[in-house]
Order: sequence, then structure tokens, then C-alpha cells
Amino acid sequence: MKLTVVGCSGSFPSADSACSSYLVEADGYRLLLDMGNGALGELQRHVGLYDLDAIFLSHLHADHCIDMCAYFVVRYYRHDGGRCEPMPVYGPEGTEQRLTTAHADTPSASAFSEVFDFHTVKPGSYEIGPFSVRMEKVCHPVESYAIRVEHGGRSLTYSGDTGPCAALDELAEDSDLFLCEAAFTHGKENIPALHLNGREAGEAAQRSRTRKLVLTHIPPWTDPQVNLADARAVYDGPVELAAPGVTYTV
Repeated sequence: MKLTVVGCSGSFPSADSACSSYLVEADGYRLLLDMGNGALGELQRHVGLYDLDAIFLSHLHADHCIDMCAYFVVRYYRHDGGRCEPMPVYGPEGTEQRLTTAHADTPSASAFSEVFDFHTVKPGSYEIGPFSVRMEKVCHPVESYAIRVEHGGRSLTYSGDTGPCAALDELAEDSDLFLCEAAFTHGKENIPALHLNGREAGEAAQRSRTRKLVLTHIPPWTDPQVNLADARAVYDGPVELAAPGVTYTV
């Protein structure tokens, strides 16, 4: 699998990065994990506008899904080649309604479903293209899912947004790459069931025996070097910070 970081800023875009969005490719199939603020522009550096095959939305906070409204415009109003066929979109219950409301001026109440084929995510295992995926509900104020993607005997786990929870540890067990949020700073923010800090992300990677940890979803007001050091203090595997445009072979 090839993983490309499209955007990795948490909460809102930074001067250097769009919000959460990650492209996973294998066997010519392209699965996008989240499409937050600014992601659609950055995505075009890596793939054509009409070359995605499916999208997974971990939850419905704007920094993970709001550019779906712009992508609706791309797919619905395409003149060259006509309107796009519906593409699979996997998201929490109410995804279509939330995006329609956010767009606020669609031709009809069902316009989004004319170019997106919405599937409601529930905990469990699925097949998406060539990928075997498992999704588990994690700990966040709104319905939020982490996802494990497997192909060719290799695996990557993406945390989405979550506080510490057993479901995330179990999903990431023995992952070759763990793309884990680290929005908070250890010793600074202490808000239960919202986000992980760098130390907690490192502890989750250590418990799950992940082979590589990549910290992501770090907001512009958080010092990423502090979170990196905190993760390295408790996890004995390789750790690095996600950065836009960086690719990984999994």
C-alpha cells in the first residue's frame, strides 16, 4: 500500500497544511481517509479530481469532512463528461444530511446522493476495493471511527479523532503503520474523551506493538516537537510527524 499525507493539521488548517486527509492506494484503487478543510486543493497535487474510488469519513467535524461540500460541486456540476456516477462514501449515521445542510444550497434534498453512494459505518469488517478494512467506534464527543486497512499481508491503522480507549489499541494491534492523532500536549490540556496527547499516542502504539508510529492532527497552537519527544519517551519503535506530501510504503 502507498499512503500519502494530503493534510494533517488538527482543528483548522495551518499555514503549511490542510486539515486531515490521507490517500491510500493499492492495485490502482484509491481510498481517501477524511477530507477536511483545504484538503481538496492539496489532493489535486496527488491524484486527479475524478480518480478517487471511495472515501471514508471518520466523523462529521468540519476538519475531517467539510471539503466534501466542494467535492460535491466538482462531481455534480462537471460539464466535460457529464455528471459523475455515485462514488462510495463511508461515514457515520447522518453523513448525507450533515453535508447537505453544510452546503446549504443544493438543487434538491437528494442531490448529494446523486454523486455519492452513502454507506453508514458500523463497527465491523468490510471489503472496500482491494482492501480488507475494520472499523471501530472510538472515544470522541460525536460518533467517531478509527479504521484499519489491510492489503497483501500489510496493515495501517488510522485513529481518526479519539481519546484513549481500548478499541483503538485493539484495532492497531501489530499494525505496520499507526497514523495516530496527537492534538493535545501532555501536562497542558486535560479534557477527557476528546483527543490524545503525544505521550498517550506513544503509549497506545507501545501497547498495540505497532511497528511504526506517525503522529498527526496536531493543531497550529500545539508544538509538534514536544509531542514527538513525549511519544518517543514511551514508545520504543520509530516515531515521526506527519507532513503534507510525505508518502509511506506500507
